[in-house]
Amino acid sequence: MLTIAVLLYLALTIGIGLYASRLVGDSKDFMIAGRSLPLYMNFTCVFATWFGAETVLSVSATFANEGLSAIPGDPFGFSVCLVLVAILFAKHFYRLNLLTIGDYYRLRYGKRVEILTSAVIAFSYLGWAAAQFTAFGLVLSVLGKSAGATWMTLKVGIVVGAVVVVIYTALGGMWSVALTDMIQTVVIVIGLLIVAFLVANLAGGFTPVFESARHAGKLQLFPQGGTREWFAYVAGFLTAALGSIPQQDVFQRVTSAKDERTAVRGTLLGGSFYFVFAFVPMFIAYAATVIDPAFMERFASDDEREIQRTLPDLVLTTMPFWAQAIFMGALVSAILSTASGTLLAPANLLVENILRSSRRKLSEKSILLSLRIVVVLFAIIVTVQAIASSKTMYEMVQAAYSIVLAGALVPLVFGIYWKQATTQGALMAIVLGVMVWAVMCFGFGDEFIVPSQLCGLAASVLGMIIGSITPQWVSDKQLQPAARAESFVGD
Repeated sequence: MLTIAVLLYLALTIGIGLYASRLVGDSKDFMIAGRSLPLYMNFTCVFATWFGAETVLSVSATFANEGLSAIPGDPFGFSVCLVLVAILFAKHFYRLNLLTIGDYYRLRYGKRVEILTSAVIAFSYLGWAAAQFTAFGLVLSVLGKSAGATWMTLKVGIVVGAVVVVIYTALGGMWSVALTDMIQTVVIVIGLLIVAFLVANLAGGFTPVFESARHAGKLQLFPQGGTREWFAYVAGFLTAALGSIPQQDVFQRVTSAKDERTAVRGTLLGGSFYFVFAFVPMFIAYAATVIDPAFMERFASDDEREIQRTLPDLVLTTMPFWAQAIFMGALVSAILSTASGTLLAPANLLVENILRSSRRKLSEKSILLSLRIVVVLFAIIVTVQAIASSKTMYEMVQAAYSIVLAGALVPLVFGIYWKQATTQGALMAIVLGVMVWAVMCFGFGDEFIVPSQLCGLAASVLGMIIGSITPQWVSDKQLQPAARAESFVGD
């Protein structure tokens, strides 16, 4: 029965995608929903996209195992990111009236910077999307096991989940994302709150769970250790807080709002609510270890992804059917809402800023077809990566943002808030940032005390400053005065 309920929910999601496809008339509708979303839809888009599988399954399990000091990126870093976007970037993004964040780099620095940054940002979505597909596979494999369908393994579940997400994302684009996110936010909030109260009752109340976590040191916010541990902690926080700012999904949610005020308020409200609600699955996960200490044995598994089964197994073994259906509905909603965004965002960049940059004479029909094809192709690549990877979802997401922190953040921030930033400076920032990040990441691994993304960020800042103040061998992009005054000078 539970499997049937989940399948019906997936069918409903696909049905929404079919309906949303009727609202897509051109690429602007597909990418940013025609810049028409009201506050409540903009808010749910921000929250539901960021409240993904890693928050429910991976971050919660990591907290139960290692405590708050092991998760500086999520929810702390990601929440700070959304607040920063709302305060410092949302009005600038909205005033540009562009389709992608890659368009910003073209307007500010020119075509070469546009292509480089778009490629870097699109590449980063591989890890985030793979985390959602892995979660989908996990849910379907758990359901299959409970129903006696042993053929529904993790890998098979990943493929099935990918097919579902691709169908409704490719059909309706941002309209599919907006409409499903609105429904999924309601399901997530109600579902997880009900499960939290049920779990608290099984554990003897909220107070015993909090006291147990406090005595176990799980509420320790900062790392215990020396310089290496602190560098890793700071890197995890900054990777999420800053590395996720120059992302297409963030840009889409800002620019899909109906007006500038809605863009700012929706992002701020979504980020604030995300921070508060992210602690709900953490509570549920740790309560599981209070109810049955045997759940702690999961943390000793050789497969780090095994610990992510803690919440689903707890619900399936201790709760009535109606509670199981509510939890699975909330979990599937969290996965779908994020997975669709992680496919749509890179597809927009690859088509709008790389394909169209080389072939500008494309009709609207050709652009829409290209967007849908790229969604499918990107999903295939992500599926292969999800099947092959043994990392946890939280690790996948952290790795995804590292390259963006090193290669795309500095040209964005300096382009808005530093008048002297030039095309040459941006190119040097991108090349030096990514090169240093790659050398430190693949050449030294964990041997060097400073994490690779921080080294890449420092190199990117240095490249921007040196490249902008030295003689300009690379021609600078000449901006229209009105565009500079309205969009690029901090006010």
